[in-house]
Amino acid sequence: MNAKTVVAGSVMVLWLLMLSAPGCSSSDATIQMSAEERYARGMSLYEDEDYLEAIDEFRIVTLQFQGTALADDAQFMMGESRFGREEYLLAAYEYELLYQTMPTSEYVSRARYRRAESFYRLSAPSYLDQENTKKAIDAFQAFIEYYPTDALVSEAEKKIAELNSKLARKEYENGLIYMKMEYYRAAMVSFEYILEHFHDTPFAEPALLKKAEALYARKRYEESKEELERFLRKYPASTLKENAEALRRLIEGALSVMDTRTHSLMPSARFRV
Repeated sequence: MNAKTVVAGSVMVLWLLMLSAPGCSSSDATIQMSAEERYARGMSLYEDEDYLEAIDEFRIVTLQFQGTALADDAQFMMGESRFGREEYLLAAYEYELLYQTMPTSEYVSRARYRRAESFYRLSAPSYLDQENTKKAIDAFQAFIEYYPTDALVSEAEKKIAELNSKLARKEYENGLIYMKMEYYRAAMVSFEYILEHFHDTPFAEPALLKKAEALYARKRYEESKEELERFLRKYPASTLKENAEALRRLIEGALSVMDTRTHSLMPSARFRV
């Protein structure tokens, strides 16, 4: 007998003892309820949004009636009840437990999607830690890979795009902070990361221009010019075009000064051999 079986058995023994204690209102009638009756009672409580009591009923079904036709229904509804209580981390656990322990259940695909939705709900604003955002993206991508023809794939793709934009925003805001602090090398790392990993988000456009600005600030004028030209080719109708033209003038001025200095340092023709 493994540890999981012992724990489950202990829980059931404790529950039965509590119900059989003197003064217990449930008495023998409650103890003798069938899986169908337990599940129906749980669903009634769930529909009344009494999620905590519903969880108790569904859990009894999963523990007392393991292997029955309603075990996976009850397990899924435990996840739904946790979701209803906005206990998203616990909901994610219940959904994962379903598809790991009941892989042939008809609820597996739905459980995978709802687990992803749980992390989606836990995703914090861009200025905070984005661990749950990344977990949500991974979970939605896994859902798409497992069920590429599922009707929910399009919704999963939309949520991935939204979450990627949030990650891009965080990286972009980090880059702006570095620019303000004059940490231009670090700023370039942030902007390049966006261009490489989040090129299909709204933050790719300003990130490219900011990369050109960071290069200019580091006096890498030729590289800055190249990135600026790339920006103008890629986004000819950009709302940032005025900023881009201002940067172009700065770059041209800097290159002109460099060219003048170079010529002033060259020996005159009469000294050439």
